Amino acid sequence: MEFTLYAVVAVALFFDFTNGFHDTANSIATSVSTKALSPRLAVLSSAILNFLGAFVSFAVAATIAKGILDQEVITLDIVLAGLVGAITWNLITWYIGLPSSSSHALIGGMIGSAVAAEGWGVVKWDGLKDKVLVPSLLAPFLGIVVAAALMIGVLWIIRRRSPSRVNRVFRRLQLVSGGFVAFTHGTNDAQKTMGIISLALVASGHLSPDFSRPPTWVIVSSAAAMGVGTYAGGWRIIKTLGTRIAKLEPPQGFAAQTACASILWTTAHYGFPVSTTQVITGSVLGAGATTRFSAVRWGVAGNILVAWVLTIPCAGLVGALMESLTRLPGGVAIVALLTAAIAATAFLGRNIQGRRLRAAAAAPAIPHA
Repeated sequence: MEFTLYAVVAVALFFDFTNGFHDTANSIATSVSTKALSPRLAVLSSAILNFLGAFVSFAVAATIAKGILDQEVITLDIVLAGLVGAITWNLITWYIGLPSSSSHALIGGMIGSAVAAEGWGVVKWDGLKDKVLVPSLLAPFLGIVVAAALMIGVLWIIRRRSPSRVNRVFRRLQLVSGGFVAFTHGTNDAQKTMGIISLALVASGHLSPDFSRPPTWVIVSSAAAMGVGTYAGGWRIIKTLGTRIAKLEPPQGFAAQTACASILWTTAHYGFPVSTTQVITGSVLGAGATTRFSAVRWGVAGNILVAWVLTIPCAGLVGALMESLTRLPGGVAIVALLTAAIAATAFLGRNIQGRRLRAAAAAPAIPHA
């Protein structure tokens, strides 16, 4: 029991780490793409604010721990398998540079492993619908609407100002709006890991099922893992969000970030574990489309939408597979080793690919005959 609990906590914190570098782009992509901040400074400030934001509210943690699955039948093996499902999908989408939802990966992995172990009755369908599915469907559309409304107001205010002065002012304002996104990302996403670890503690008898807040060590360790992961960075996803969806100028970046952070702050207050990735993507779309509809690369946005649709079922399938492995002799150790192997393969593959890309960029061009 104790070994399994330690394994669950370690894997949960690793998921938090992958969530941090996978979702770094959510808070800094627009600031980097508009040159409001250098990449290094943006990542450092985002990491600090992600850490601080994790201490603000615990409503999302309560939803993850109590509101989606029946606590009475959840075991440590189920939690471990669900985490591996989430981590696997996170690493796949990170490898290919696709902004998928870490929140949905976690929820999908947990549902898949729980259903494989206990059947469909383990899912609290009303909680899943009211707390997860409906808010997650509405959040990106709210991002589009709020960002577009903000951008229309900004365009009216700056209509007679010179572009150079406008860009200079809004680059400074992006320091505030980008920081607000990073802070609310910590408030929203770090709580999901707190909720999972709390669920594991309930399953092992170390925490009362009706707890009001996670233990302090859970809060601090989850916040730290998120901050360190954020500092590690996810540069390919930053490129997708910052430049491939829409070419943003500083006023658009400010509108997108302000809209995203406002929505995240509100949903965290009500305990809705929405996807930060979805919200910022919708906000980028809304801000980008107000100045020129064709400026948005709708094909890239469509690919991201496909990833959103696939995330819960794909993470759920991996979680179900891992849950079946935990039933084997030494299954917990097998799953833990698989997690390490999956992570090592993803990181090694990315490093090799990165070296090849840098070598290709540095190679002299061969003139055509």
